[in-house]
Amino acid sequence: MREGDALRIRSDVGWCPGYVAQSRRDARDCVSLLETLPASRELGHAYANLANLHKCAEEREEAKAWATRAIELGRKLGAQEVVLRATEAVGVPEVLDGAPDALDRLEGALASAREAGLVDQVGRDYYSFLGPAAAVRNYTITERHLASGLQYCSDHGLELFRLYLLAFGARVALDTGRWDEAVDGAKAVLRVPRCSTTPRILTLVVLALVRARRGDPEVQTLLDEAWALAEPTGELPRIGPVAVARAEAAWLVGRPDEIAEATGAALDLAVRRQSRWRIGELLAWRRRAGVHDEVAVEPRGPFAAQIAGNWQQAAEEWTQIGCPYEAALASADADEEEPLRRALVELQRIEARPAAAIVSRRLRALGVRAVARGPRPSTRSNAAALTARELDVLGLLADGLRNAVIAERLFLSLRTVEHHVSAILGKLGVQSRSEAVAEAGRLGLLQDR
Repeated sequence: MREGDALRIRSDVGWCPGYVAQSRRDARDCVSLLETLPASRELGHAYANLANLHKCAEEREEAKAWATRAIELGRKLGAQEVVLRATEAVGVPEVLDGAPDALDRLEGALASAREAGLVDQVGRDYYSFLGPAAAVRNYTITERHLASGLQYCSDHGLELFRLYLLAFGARVALDTGRWDEAVDGAKAVLRVPRCSTTPRILTLVVLALVRARRGDPEVQTLLDEAWALAEPTGELPRIGPVAVARAEAAWLVGRPDEIAEATGAALDLAVRRQSRWRIGELLAWRRRAGVHDEVAVEPRGPFAAQIAGNWQQAAEEWTQIGCPYEAALASADADEEEPLRRALVELQRIEARPAAAIVSRRLRALGVRAVARGPRPSTRSNAAALTARELDVLGLLADGLRNAVIAERLFLSLRTVEHHVSAILGKLGVQSRSEAVAEAGRLGLLQDR
């Protein structure tokens, strides 16, 4: 084996997320040595490696600088694998920033890697852009590529990347209101012995948030483990989700005074990385705790409206994206009876009991007397374990309505209705809408209509 090959292998081994400091030392050692030799593919790989290490930490400028060097050298040498590896490092920050051509760039790189038979690079591409897409709720990307990515990684034995994709899928299910599916996905990851750090962090957060939102126990234990894994890495993609989850969990149990401390370090890091979505997420929770920050980086997403106190716009944006829980929480930021009532109904329907209790208290503080207590336990334990919202959708399916009309009737996004229909078919064990209606009739789920 040539010395350059050995250094390349050493650098790739060190790349493993969670060991960025060690990986950077290895990668820089590779660059320093290989730059003393004639230009080579190994040097291109070392550049691309360093670019991806900075990408993992959301250090945009550094990632772009090293990726540019790798791409230039890769093209000069005709080393397609180097170019594709570096393209990944450039495209991922663009996904986080919402660049309009980010998906085209990454899909092109993915297609080229497939055509070239670069199996590991294909798996790495799926991991690299599906994670950021899930983090910023870009469901155009996750809906187009998550299932195919999982299939590819399973077919080619890419177990590490498969675990990442399972974790991303669990997070998408959580955010789009499919909490039972989120729990199943998270548990599938956590059952794997010696699971990689990042998938474990993400799935611990998913489980903790489902439990917190339902009012179930063992939330803090999960978050403590996630924080113990994330905090020593100093990496924003690992620290950020845990900090946000700790803030929400504290708010749901009536301890908003803990939110500032839980999110302070993560916010400082997000500002240094200029991570606009994560900044918005953290600022929005701090605002709920009465903390009003001024930062130099403008937040991105519905959080900007929330931070500005425009709950209506935030609720509309969350609904359009397809996140029912966040839409309800945005409405719950209002100080008027009608939006609070709408928020309460939605939270009760998705069985977000602690948040519903908070909204109920706000309504009573406004002097509202008749506050609904939510669905009866018998409704929550129906034969197919359908949620209250799924029962609503099922009833409209029985009326023969199309998804677009159901979305309009229930004030949901079309994507959310599609998720509900898919969940209904799965829980009823059927393949079509007509079969779902027939099975629901057999189980007595439509008898109140």
